[in-house]
Amino acid sequence: MTEAVLQALRSACPIAPRLSPYADPTQVWLLGQLTRLGLPLDAAALDRLDRAGFARYAGRLFPDATEPDLRVLTALFTWFFLVDDACDRPDRLTPPQIRALRDGVLGLLREGPRARHPSFSGPLRRLLVQAWREPRRRMPARWRARFTDAVADHLDGAWREAVAKATGRAPGVAEYVALRRATSAAYVSYPLIEFATGRPLPDAVYHHPALRRIAHLGNDLLSWFNDLASLEQDRASAGGHNLVLAVATEQRVPVETAVELVAERWRAGMARFVALRTAVPSFGPTLDEAVTAHLDGVAHAVRGTVDWTLESARYPVAPGS
Repeated sequence: MTEAVLQALRSACPIAPRLSPYADPTQVWLLGQLTRLGLPLDAAALDRLDRAGFARYAGRLFPDATEPDLRVLTALFTWFFLVDDACDRPDRLTPPQIRALRDGVLGLLREGPRARHPSFSGPLRRLLVQAWREPRRRMPARWRARFTDAVADHLDGAWREAVAKATGRAPGVAEYVALRRATSAAYVSYPLIEFATGRPLPDAVYHHPALRRIAHLGNDLLSWFNDLASLEQDRASAGGHNLVLAVATEQRVPVETAVELVAERWRAGMARFVALRTAVPSFGPTLDEAVTAHLDGVAHAVRGTVDWTLESARYPVAPGS
């Protein structure tokens, strides 16, 4: 049932799909890079990473990035997925371990590769050092601060979710939607639009209410689609941290009914997303091109998540997974 719902939502999505021509070569590069960095990956783990297709995800979100930049973006995406796995697996990181990881990561992003923290070392640190090198060199200080703040928010979200799971407390719908915006890492990907396009926005424009509304809704759309795709996994291990499960509990309906309610919520959100994009005001001839590139990037994040979720072996709905 869920797969049919996901396919129907993809068919109804008005955002055109895009994919970088460098996605598949970058996936080959990624596997070799992870091996060189010394990540503890056996043949089976490497095969899972290959079939997950993180480079294709980055290539869908940043279809116009150069090949070197797509490698950077893919490395960053891979780092976040590996951290996500560390927080979700059966022997997952504890809340204190996530907090310590956060401190080490933020120190590196703010101070550079010489910053050291006892809880952040080894191959995972080396991957982030490598992936962060080019954005740190090329992007202005205000952008680096914005990206780092987004990473802090994401890791704080992972910590809050871990605390809730440890205490066995399932969130209500409103609480879950707010938390999911942090754990999805969409807010981390949005500044990367500026890196990929070479068009950094002033803070006043980036945080303009019209752009923030679109950013929040785009985050919701990709997160809710992902929740539908990962429902069966989350029923077993997420402690109620899935929008479908939160809706089923709060509204006291069967999970099957909650799937339809979440799908309808997604459709209504998509219609509003289109309307909000149309209503964005002009910021003047010197900024409108960069604003358009940013809004296109948020749209690519939504559509890219839809298409990648249905092709990636990371999710049970993907063919051949």
